Amino acid sequence: MWDSLWINCHLCTMNDAGNGSGLGIIHNGAIASTAGNIVWIGETSTLPDSPEKLAKEINDLNGSWITPGLIDCHTHIVHGGERINEFNMRLEGASYEEIARAGGGIRSTVKATRAASEQELFDKAIKRAQSLQSEGVTVVEIKSGYGLNWENETKQLRVARKIGESLPLDVVTTYLGAHTIPEEYHNDGDAYIKSIIEKLPDLKKSGLADAVDGFCEGIAFSPTQIEKLFKAAKDLGFSLKLHAEQLSDLGGAALAAKYGAKSADHLEYVSEESVKVMADANSVAVILPCAFYFLNETKKPSIDLFRENAVPMAVATDMNPGSSPCCSLLLAMNMACTFFKMTPTETMRGVTLHAAQALGLEKTHGSLEVGKVADLAIWDITHPAELSYHMGFNPLQELIKNGKQVIQK
Repeated sequence: MWDSLWINCHLCTMNDAGNGSGLGIIHNGAIASTAGNIVWIGETSTLPDSPEKLAKEINDLNGSWITPGLIDCHTHIVHGGERINEFNMRLEGASYEEIARAGGGIRSTVKATRAASEQELFDKAIKRAQSLQSEGVTVVEIKSGYGLNWENETKQLRVARKIGESLPLDVVTTYLGAHTIPEEYHNDGDAYIKSIIEKLPDLKKSGLADAVDGFCEGIAFSPTQIEKLFKAAKDLGFSLKLHAEQLSDLGGAALAAKYGAKSADHLEYVSEESVKVMADANSVAVILPCAFYFLNETKKPSIDLFRENAVPMAVATDMNPGSSPCCSLLLAMNMACTFFKMTPTETMRGVTLHAAQALGLEKTHGSLEVGKVADLAIWDITHPAELSYHMGFNPLQELIKNGKQVIQK
């Protein structure tokens, strides 16, 4: 017998299967799991026998909707301190770049993160993870990037791993040592990149990081410096990601795609040429509308270019203390629609199927299909578009992780 069976529900499978909606909707559906994986899915009328004869546990959902567990594929939830003073500075007219060059920005969080103990970082970060989880998130990517030396970067990564061990939540870890140049390197980016590359073999042995990321920008690292990092990381078998084209067009997205990066993230200033390179490499464009909103930016990513070139688009919170203090993936979906004119279907795919692809998890997560992990978000809604429509309202009813209930409201 199956372990669990959910009946009398509507399924948003994300497996389009020819119905044309882009959501793979099955009305009056049922879904079953055994040993944490999906083993049957379809219309209730096509079940091979009566529910009582098929499953040990039967859950009648009375018309609720089920989507895959949501995936936040770009966060910085492990960090010390906050940056409320910079929020005030921006409101008085200072730009993100001006704040960074004045010693604020990432470096101010580096000081707070270095000063914090591992337990202090964990105590703060787990609350942020739980906030995401309360909105249906079952997978989260967590970056380092606020230590900027071996001791403190690995401290962040250990905390990220501990979050995954402490919650019913899958955590993908990303090493973002190339976030900015630490003060002790006196703006010598080349020397700092060299120091990162020298420690990559130790990082690989430690098993603390699944991927390597960087910030390709005028206030951070040049394409030449990022390319050196990517060559070394790829040779060691790390997945690659890149913060690219957030403040200017340095061709970072095309560089990332050239090295087979899973994603390029931000992309407000991305060129058509880079988009075409991303399309050829099947690299995901990770859209981060909360940072756009919080920084009061005006330059929007070229959503039409991504559509025209069939570049998959993911949506994420970019939760971080400086440019996106947002722990709501549902709000990020709404902002992607309102600011960037993405459709609710695109944002739904952006926090499931395409977010899974951005993390290299598309074979196991991101859609409701037989053989995939039974991560189910159960919602009190009338259509999945409601998840992008509401602001400040959370319609999550239950959350199922690996076939087991972890949240019930």
